[in-house]
Amino acid sequence: MAPYIRLRQICLVAPQLEPVITDMARIMGLTVCYRDGNVAKYGLENALLPVDTILLEVVAPFKDGTTAGRFIEKTGGRGGYMAIFCCDDPDECGRNANALGVRTANVIDHAPYHGVQLHPRDCRAAFIEFNHTEGSDDILGAYPPAGPDWQKFIRKDVTQALTAVEMQSPDPQGLAEHWGKIIGVAARDAELKLPNATFRFVKGTSEIMSALEFRVTDAARVLHAAREKGHAVAGNEFLLGGVTFRVS
Repeated sequence: MAPYIRLRQICLVAPQLEPVITDMARIMGLTVCYRDGNVAKYGLENALLPVDTILLEVVAPFKDGTTAGRFIEKTGGRGGYMAIFCCDDPDECGRNANALGVRTANVIDHAPYHGVQLHPRDCRAAFIEFNHTEGSDDILGAYPPAGPDWQKFIRKDVTQALTAVEMQSPDPQGLAEHWGKIIGVAARDAELKLPNATFRFVKGTSEIMSALEFRVTDAARVLHAAREKGHAVAGNEFLLGGVTFRVS
């Protein structure tokens, strides 16, 4: 396995981009850095918002028969769509996954960007993608899916970091070990600790990416903004884009 692995991007799916993307930006104090026309060939539109150096993406289908549309139908719109990791060698990560019985679903080769997407049924819970941008080993370096100058859109006055991803499963330890083998990170106590985020696996009725956890400057302010946008707030969390946003 390639020794370098970081969480690069979390992709959520919604029936329509609006009002999800606008609510996300306003509640969390984030700014859209890019809308990628390349996803149109998949029948999708998207928008990306940087949360420090991790990109938060929302995709929405604009025609029938898309993978994202089938995902919404299958899940009822609950659960995150894709976890995207940057690494030294996506092909090596893909071969490792294939050896575990996890099929490659798609290879994206747009120099200097190269990505390997794995089959969600084999990954369980969500898509996994590995990618690398040639000549951009800096986490603040070029990342074509987020646009030419995504770094300029980073805001930290409200949301400082995406710290954890929560995954649900009837067998959380089993799913943690499965994802750990795919990603190349040892599962300990149903957690995968990456250098820039933690994946936490908890008991649930189905296998989904269930929640995102954020470090914010003022949790009460964020929760108030969520209520103002009409989202039901319970404790320190609210539902948006199919996942629970949890702030602290």
